[in-house]
Parts: sequence; C-alpha cells; structure tokens
Amino acid sequence: MSPDSLERDRGVTPRKYAEAGVKHFWRVEQGDDDLPVVYVYELDPATHTYTPTGIHHQKMNLSVPFPIDVDLSEIHRRGRR
Repeated sequence: MSPDSLERDRGVTPRKYAEAGVKHFWRVEQGDDDLPVVYVYELDPATHTYTPTGIHHQKMNLSVPFPIDVDLSEIHRRGRR
C-alpha cells in the first residue's frame, strides 16, 4: 500500500464497501518483512461497520466467506523469481 493511498485504503474504501453492504472485506498490505499481511473484516449488520476478524502474516486459512488456504510467504517468493 502506497503512502498516498493509506487513507483511501484504510478509511474511504471500507466505508464505501460497508455502505454498499459488502459483507466481507480483506485489505492486503506489505509487512515490515516484505511479506503480505492480510487484514480480514466482517460487516456488523447492527452497526453497518466492519469488525476485524483476523490478521494473517505467513498463512491464511479461512472458512468464511468461502474455504481458502493460502501460504502468504509463497506469494512473496514467487514474485521475486
């Protein structure tokens, strides 16, 4: 995530998605170790805002909104070949 898009990606975009009723939202950022970090959120139907449900560094294994198992360190390795 570039510094220029920080406010948009962390503030504006999630608000717009919540207003549109998008139930699940993932934000991917580059961690200090250059590996991807995935922030996972779920829309709270009572407040219409996102609740954080997880932060994933090396591996992401989720069952909601669909089953997915990703080795995030492999994404980094493949991109550097």
